[in-house]
Amino acid sequence: MENAPAERMQCLPAMGSEALRKVAALQGAIAELDQVMLPTEHLIHAGMYARTIRMAPGVVLAGAMLKVATVVIVNGPCTVFLGEEARELDGFNVLAGAAGRKQAFVSHGEVCITAIFPTSAQTVAEAEAAATIH
Repeated sequence: MENAPAERMQCLPAMGSEALRKVAALQGAIAELDQVMLPTEHLIHAGMYARTIRMAPGVVLAGAMLKVATVVIVNGPCTVFLGEEARELDGFNVLAGAAGRKQAFVSHGEVCITAIFPTSAQTVAEAEAAATIH
């Protein structure tokens, strides 16, 4: 099995207070714009919770503050904010997402993002409460 190319991003790291402040500022700025509904697909199975969103081209998303590590699957062209830098993604990417992050994405085409984490939750509301800081 070959190793991934060195330039291929494999991790969404935890973010420091300055990076979190920047994403919160972005979230405040986009709250003033017309909002796009991003329906979320949920699945709880085998002790895992998966949530999937689909973004049309040109959508800016600032997600919730995550307090759990996740596997993040991103399929499609987008920019992801990593705290100190923004990185371009395209195609199919499986990433290790650290706890302690508030991710921001900008879609450049059709993008599908799925986050997966282990849980003992029985409902979507329980899983979301366990994973995010409100």
